[in-house]
Amino acid sequence: MDPSSITSLLTAPGSAVLAEACAEFTPGGELRLVEQLRRRYDAAVVTAAVTQASLRHRAVAKFGAADAARMYFTPDGLEQATRTAVGVHRATRIAQTLPGTTVVDLGCGIGGDLISSARAGLRVTGVERDPATAAAARANLAALGLPGEVLVGDAEAQDVTQYEVVFADPARRADGKRVFDHNAYSPPWSFITELLSGTACVKVAPGIPHEAVPDGVEAEWVSDAGEVKEAALWSRKLYAGTTRRATLLPSGATVTSAPEADSGPVGQYIYEPDGAVVRAGLVTAVAAAVDGWLLDPRIAYVTSDDLVPTPLASAYQVVEELPYKEKALRSWVRKEGIGTLEIKKRGVDFDPAVLRKKLSLKGSASATLIVTRIGRDAVAYSCHRVAPTGHSNI
Repeated sequence: MDPSSITSLLTAPGSAVLAEACAEFTPGGELRLVEQLRRRYDAAVVTAAVTQASLRHRAVAKFGAADAARMYFTPDGLEQATRTAVGVHRATRIAQTLPGTTVVDLGCGIGGDLISSARAGLRVTGVERDPATAAAARANLAALGLPGEVLVGDAEAQDVTQYEVVFADPARRADGKRVFDHNAYSPPWSFITELLSGTACVKVAPGIPHEAVPDGVEAEWVSDAGEVKEAALWSRKLYAGTTRRATLLPSGATVTSAPEADSGPVGQYIYEPDGAVVRAGLVTAVAAAVDGWLLDPRIAYVTSDDLVPTPLASAYQVVEELPYKEKALRSWVRKEGIGTLEIKKRGVDFDPAVLRKKLSLKGSASATLIVTRIGRDAVAYSCHRVAPTGHSNI
């Protein structure tokens, strides 16, 4: 995307076209809308306006309707932007530790984290090497009435010594594909570890290996509404004295320790830990919270005879244990009249969609099937999901 496609929309005429495009936009109707607007407006401005209208529609899920309606995006910038809830959590942590401090955001993208940080009272500077994305970030601060500046440049070339906190969001895509190996990040991992020798927060993929985290750095895995979004590495003045942390949004529940836990036979309930808890290697915290134990010491399922509300896990009431055999499962589905089947699995390699199709689901009943491995054996449990009723203290 060319920077002019964004700057053209910041003029009075361009803003009018954008407003009309947003008002008339419907998903799937982009071509019709372009044809309609080109009868009265410049073709390049129309294309830019309709593109922004489409991106704003998609951005609602990350930024909420009020902000998305005023912001500017690039396709890649929106894809890679931090969800607002996660950005607010991170900015709040920085602001509570170092109120009003200066923060440089290396690889700021369209400015999602700049927005959260500025709203938290931090003094922000963004650095972005792509001119169009930098233009979007600059426009977003202005559109939302927030202070801050955005510079065009490479993260590795910046003098960060004038800022008290460095935030970095290294690129995790190459040739349009997601990169899972931290050694393939851009800027490179060597640059990231150098940043972490000072006061920094670095956003990384949730699959970051525990052994890759430098000594004296906290790794925090964050989920939002049950979906693991990212991990953040915290160093020096932002280090809170713990190695690993799982934080669950929107509740804000957080856990940092993993006590010893036994393993044993299935109880009346099975607990599925939140993905952030699993990634952080803190599954036994769930066992402690529900007075339970592990089904298998290598598998992230907890079981208990007690139903204990906890934000750390989802609870399922066990109805019966079933053989993990297609014939037996098909017979169970038919007997119970199950037409809707949720399938959960850990430690067993199969495609739930394929199994669901093979079971020929028919009927009005619904159920959850948990398939896991205990020792060398695969087992299945017929369960009912327990609706959350509140949260206990952690």
